[in-house]
Amino acid sequence: MTKTELINAVAEKTDGTKKNAEAAVNAMISAITDALANGDKVSIVGFGTFEVRDRKEKQVINPQTKEMMTAPASKAPAFKAGQTLKNAVNNK
Repeated sequence: MTKTELINAVAEKTDGTKKNAEAAVNAMISAITDALANGDKVSIVGFGTFEVRDRKEKQVINPQTKEMMTAPASKAPAFKAGQTLKNAVNNK
């Protein structure tokens, strides 16, 4: 499902306009992004949890030169599905 398809589905399920659905979807994405950028965790009961996980520095191989190099430590967004979402996916 693309973002456009998601917006259309939200508009259909809420009997609203696509313009309002697009504003709602964009606002939700923006709010989650802002919270993660600030180091917060976002929990949506019945859906799942978005959080930022720290990645340690590690040794990797450069595929072009085959030389060892160090990948710096970084932060990565992560999502853990909630039980309700897992059950919905497994029952379809």
